[in-house]
Amino acid sequence: MYGDLPLRKPRPDARRFVDTLLGKVKPGAPPLVEYLVDDAVAQPIVTGLLGREWIAPAAGRDRDTRYLDTTIEFWYRLGYDFVRFERGLAFPERHVVTADTAPGTHRDRSWADEHWGAIATWADFERYPWPLVEDFDFFPYEYIGSHLPEGMGLVSCHAAGIYEHLSWIMSYEGLCLAIHDDPALVKAVSDRVGELLVGFYGHLLDIPGIVAIFPGDDMGFRSGTLIGPAEMKSYCLSWHRKIAAMTHDKGLPYFLHSCGNLERILDDLIDWVRIDGKHSYEDAIIPAETFQERYGSRIAVLGGVDINVLTLGTESEVRARTRTLVETCGRRGRYAVGSGNSIPSYIPVSNYLAMVDEAVGARLASREI
Repeated sequence: MYGDLPLRKPRPDARRFVDTLLGKVKPGAPPLVEYLVDDAVAQPIVTGLLGREWIAPAAGRDRDTRYLDTTIEFWYRLGYDFVRFERGLAFPERHVVTADTAPGTHRDRSWADEHWGAIATWADFERYPWPLVEDFDFFPYEYIGSHLPEGMGLVSCHAAGIYEHLSWIMSYEGLCLAIHDDPALVKAVSDRVGELLVGFYGHLLDIPGIVAIFPGDDMGFRSGTLIGPAEMKSYCLSWHRKIAAMTHDKGLPYFLHSCGNLERILDDLIDWVRIDGKHSYEDAIIPAETFQERYGSRIAVLGGVDINVLTLGTESEVRARTRTLVETCGRRGRYAVGSGNSIPSYIPVSNYLAMVDEAVGARLASREI
């Protein structure tokens, strides 16, 4: 069923992955890209296809090199040119937690509390226990970066972005009220988050093996940005701009995962922040190939197989959608194929593998791997 997976002798080429997305090589069969793969999907692949023991990334496991080795092997044997890995500073935030009902997972699923945040007043701000970059353990990044198979790179970031932490710390409702009632407090919180993330990336960018920075920061919903475009630029994009500049100073690209309709801030993201590519597409908002028609001469397009197709479609439908993206976006160039968002726990393993196998097959047919 998955004749090309797992690859017996992968030939990853992280340099070509980056050059493809930067438009430095002739268009061909696109490389694979993914933002996240949930444990419930990864575990049966690791134990079934790869024949390895599953070591869950539980609390305290970040220094378990068996887990890190398995992470590397997963991305390597499935045909990716990189390992994507993220961890983040421990910002105290309020979340609503319930059991994940997806089959094959026993973990909890959490959502940000949209009504009550940890910071609503200046007194809250003053007593908030801000994390310290110097307390963060970068060992997992360092281990992966120094144990990559030949040709592979490390694609990393801080877990969650400026807007996400701002809205989680203050709550979405609290943030919206504070933008009107006390914008100075909003700026103080966003500046503190931004300064901490700048410090985090200052360490991360010095780790050997990193070939791209690929953060996630969901800033939109179906019809627009979650706060006004001007406020988004002032409180959040300004910090993305600084981190993108740090990344470019190291000679690396800055790719952004952000869900929702970002049309009103796209010019700022491209021309002011200077992102090198965008990830996260929903067909109901804008299909990846339509986005590429509009913006593909300016930035790379990453992913595009809609989550609804991956979740509810048949394997044949997943393969057909993947093939369409390979043949349209791939031929135009500056494209990598993968999901429109990520691989959450509720996507059938067979559908995820069908997408990956179709993309790998196209590259094998073109002799690019």
